[in-house]
Formats: sequence, structure tokens, C-alpha cells
Amino acid sequence: MRPVPPLNPLHVFDAVARLGSLTRAAAELSVTHSAVSRQLATLEAYLGVELFERGPRGVVLTTVGERYFAQIGPAFDAISSATATLKGSADGQPLRLCVYATFAAKWLMQRLHRFEERYPTITIEISTTVSPVNFNKQDIDAAIQIGDGNWPGASSEFLFADVIEPMCSPALLKQGPRIKSIDDLKKHRLLQSRYRKRDWLDWLHAQGRADLDDHVRAQKGIFQNSFLAYQAAIQGMGVVMGQVQLLAADVKAGLLVRPFESPLKRDDLAYYLVLPDGRGHSRKIAALRSWLIAEAKASDSVVGVDA
Repeated sequence: MRPVPPLNPLHVFDAVARLGSLTRAAAELSVTHSAVSRQLATLEAYLGVELFERGPRGVVLTTVGERYFAQIGPAFDAISSATATLKGSADGQPLRLCVYATFAAKWLMQRLHRFEERYPTITIEISTTVSPVNFNKQDIDAAIQIGDGNWPGASSEFLFADVIEPMCSPALLKQGPRIKSIDDLKKHRLLQSRYRKRDWLDWLHAQGRADLDDHVRAQKGIFQNSFLAYQAAIQGMGVVMGQVQLLAADVKAGLLVRPFESPLKRDDLAYYLVLPDGRGHSRKIAALRSWLIAEAKASDSVVGVDA
């Protein structure tokens, strides 16, 4: 086991020895004069030697203290230099953001140019995953996740609610069978994705139509992700349970229509910006946070969602 003294008293010793004054050391460390004295006494008691001579004009290093400072002083210089280099390197690195692929394609990428225009010196590096975020295992600075707002070891910022409703292409409505009522869904393929298999059941139950559960469960060819299911709907392959926020641009462009205009807002699910606890949030994170919140509010107003 290495004979390492208490680090806080050692830090105080370095400051006093370097500045030659308890008062100046206290000011640099933002502590009181008496706190500095106590820390020095703790270190001297641990080492069993006197490091300073106290006098009316202040403190002076003893011969032992001079030798000790000559050895540990460069160590603190190295720590300070390494920290400054790391922080400088981090400031110049991209902001690493992890999101779902569908969220990136259908929401984030349509807006990211506005972030770049507003913050031209900040580069965002985007990665995608469907797994729950784990900041201890993933080399990322922030994530956008869907959930209830609670992630272990992380804080979250609400962006917008998870709102769903059936959508299909105008061509599908034109060629038929018609979709005038929920019963008409029995004549259509209901498109689903692997990670949102409960969407149809939740919406139908909210409409009081649990009798269609068997029709939903009988559907074949579940897509790997929501993006593929949405593209299949655009191509007229069936009716998809769409996320209103993510598909707002496709609806506006006339690629998708909402035959029922009866959205279901989930109370237990929403999109959040998730940030790791225990890390200092840089100006890049602050910029991303404020921009995302503003964009989310703007998209709420466009699609008429009350968050």
C-alpha cells in the first residue's frame, strides 16, 4: 500500500508553500485562514514533522518542508497541466449525442441545420441505438431517450410527450378499402415495429375497441424499427400507428394522412434529454439543452399537441 497522506491537506500545503502565505493560500482555495492552519496541522501530524516555522511575519518552510515541497510541487504542476490539457481537448471535441435511429431521421435531422447556424463552433456527433442509455459503458455526452423520466445515474429534461394515432398514405385511402370507422381497420394490414408492438393495442383500448386485439396480434411481418414501418406506410403497404411529433413533416407534405384524427397521448412515456450525473455540464451541453427545448415547444405548437 502506498504511503499517501490525506490529499486535501497536501493540496493546502502546496498552495501555502507556493504562495508563501496562509492568507493568500486561503484566498486561492476559497477557504478561511483558520481552515488552512488546521489542514497544515493535520498534514504535519500525519508526517510527524514540522513543515513550516511560524513567526510574526507569517510562515517559512523548514528544511524538511523545502525538500518535501521540491518533490510534491512538480506533481501538482503536472496534475494542473494535465487537467488544463484535458479540458482544452474536451472543449474542442464534438458533442457526442446518442439517439434512436427513427428519432434522428424523422425529427432531429430536419432541425439540426438550425443548431449549426446558431452555434457554428459546436459540432454534434450522432450515434444511434435502441438500448437504454448507460453513460458508464457508452462514450457519449448526452442522449435522447423515451421513458418515464427516470434513468439511474442521470438527470432528464422533458422534451415532448409520446403521442400516437393511425396514419396511412393518401393512395391507400384512394384505392381502398375505405377507412371511415375503426371497424374498417379489419380490412387492412396494420404495420408494426419490433420495439413498439403495443402501440396498436394501446390506441385501440383507448377507443374502447379491445375486440380488435386478435386482428392486431395476427399481423405478419413486424418491422425491425419504426422508421421502416413508417416508410412502408408512405408506400401504401398498410396503416401504421405513427408518432405524431416524428411524422408531422410527412403529414404536412401530404405523404401521410390521419384518417381518424384521434391521437392518444401517453401519460407514462415521453422523450427526454438525458445527461449523466457527476459530470460538469459544458457550454456545449447548455446550448444543446436550450435549443432542444425550444425546438420541442415549437413542434408541439405545429402539431397542436398540449404537452
